[in-house]
Amino acid sequence: MTAKTLMIQGTMSSVGKSMLVTAFCRIFARRGIKVAPFKAQNMSNNAAVCADGGEIGRAQYTQALACSIQPTVQMNPILLKPEADMRSQVVVNGRVWETMPARNYYQRKQALWEYVTTAFDALRETYNLIIIEGAGSPVELNLKQGDIVNMAVAKYAQSPVLLAGDIDRGGIFPQLLGTLDLFDADERALVKGLLVNKFRGDPTLFEDGITILQERSGVPVLGVIPYVVNHGIPEEDAVAIEAQNRQSINDPDAIDIAVIALPRIANFDDFDPLASESGAQVRYVSAVEELGKPSAVIIPGTKSTIADLTWLHETGLANAIIKLAQDGTAVIGICGGYQMLGQRVCDPHHVESDESEIVGLNLLSSKTDFLTDKTTRQTSTTITAQTAWLADIHGQTIHGYEIHMGQTTGKASWLDTQSSDMTADGHIWGCYLHGIFANDSFRWAWLKSLGWQGTQATTSTLDTAFDRLADVVEAHLDMPYLDTVIGL
Repeated sequence: MTAKTLMIQGTMSSVGKSMLVTAFCRIFARRGIKVAPFKAQNMSNNAAVCADGGEIGRAQYTQALACSIQPTVQMNPILLKPEADMRSQVVVNGRVWETMPARNYYQRKQALWEYVTTAFDALRETYNLIIIEGAGSPVELNLKQGDIVNMAVAKYAQSPVLLAGDIDRGGIFPQLLGTLDLFDADERALVKGLLVNKFRGDPTLFEDGITILQERSGVPVLGVIPYVVNHGIPEEDAVAIEAQNRQSINDPDAIDIAVIALPRIANFDDFDPLASESGAQVRYVSAVEELGKPSAVIIPGTKSTIADLTWLHETGLANAIIKLAQDGTAVIGICGGYQMLGQRVCDPHHVESDESEIVGLNLLSSKTDFLTDKTTRQTSTTITAQTAWLADIHGQTIHGYEIHMGQTTGKASWLDTQSSDMTADGHIWGCYLHGIFANDSFRWAWLKSLGWQGTQATTSTLDTAFDRLADVVEAHLDMPYLDTVIGL
C-alpha cells in the first residue's frame, strides 16, 4: 500500500496549520478513509505520550485521535523541546536522542533525514492517506538548505501542497503571494491551492480578494476558513495563552485560577478542562502585579525546572506565591511545578543546567533529583489519601500521562503508583500527572474545595470538538476540487 498525500504549509508560524490538519484528518476519517497525520520535525514543549511510552508533539497526538487511530512515534519522528540557554532536547522516534545548542542541531539536521523518511515510508505503507504538516515558513531562505520538514518532505513524497495564510494577522496578500514568489519552480509546481484562514465576518466581503489572489498567483483559492474560537481542541503553541487572556472575561463571582506563565511552560492544555467550567476562570500571569488574590495558583509543567524556578525568584513571583500560600490560598504544582514546590531540586549530572542544586519554594516536603533517564508513560493511578477534599473521591482511579526527567520523593503521597505530595489541609499539593484535570470527579472535587458552586457538566469529548471543527472547515472548502488534487 502506498498512501496518497496532502501537505498543509503555512506562510509563517501560528497561521493555523495544526488545526487545519486536524480538521482534514477528521473530514477524511469520517468518510471511511484510513488516514494518518505526519510532521517530520516539531518544536514544542507541549508533548504527549504514546502507548509505547514514546513522546510526540501534542498536535500530532491530537490529529491521530481525530483520525480515530492510536498515535505512534512515526507521526512525529523528530521533536525539539526548547530548554534554557538556546539549546533543545532532541527527541527522535519518541526517545531522547541528545540535548544540544541550536547551532549544533542545524549542523546535524541532514543526519536526521533518514529518520524522517523511514517514519514517513512506514506510515505510507500502512494508511491510505497521509495529511502532512509543515513548520513555520517554507521560504526562510537562510534555512532552506537544511530543510527537513517543509518542501523537502513535499518533494520526497511528491505531495500536493495547500498554502495557508492567516488573514486575522493582516497582510494576507504579501503572505501568500510573497511565499509563492520565493518558492523555486519545482516547489511552486507542487502548490495546488491556497487557504485563507482565520477570517472574521462576512466572507462575501473577500470575494474581490479571492479574485486578486487567483489572478496574480494562478493558483486557486480552495477556501476562506472562519476564525474558530472555543473549539475545545488542545493548543500546541504558547501563543494561545495570550489569545486566551485577551478573550477572558473578568467575572468577580467566578473561581479565579492563576496559572503561572513560565518562560518554558509545557503542556498548558492541562488546564483547558478548568477553563471550560462555568463559574471558573483561568488566566495566565507572568508578573507579580498580575497575580492579585486568586482562589488558586497553579505552577504548570516546564521544559527547564531550574531555569524557570530561578525566574520565579528573580521576578518576585516566588515570594508572592509563598505569601499567598501562607494566607491560605490553594497552590498546586504539576510536573515541573510539583518539583518547584518542594524543598530543593538537585541536578548532579547537569541534565538541565550548570547548576547542581537550587532551593525550591519549600511549600511541600518533597525533594527532586534529576537523573539521566527520562520517564514517559501513560498512567492510571488510585487516590489513596482521605485528606480534606480528597475524602469524597478516595479510592477512585484517575488517568493521565507523565513526561519528566526528575525523580521526586514526598512524605505525604496521595496517589498509589506515582510520586505526589500534599499538605495536611489539602490546600497545597503536587504530582507528575499531566491531564489530571480531565478527570471529571477529580476536577469537580478540587473546584468545590475552592468554593465553586457551578453545575457539574461532563467535559465535552474531543470527538465532539473534532466534528465541530471538521464541519466548519468542510463547509468552506471546495471539496470536489480537493479530492481531485489528492487523487481520491
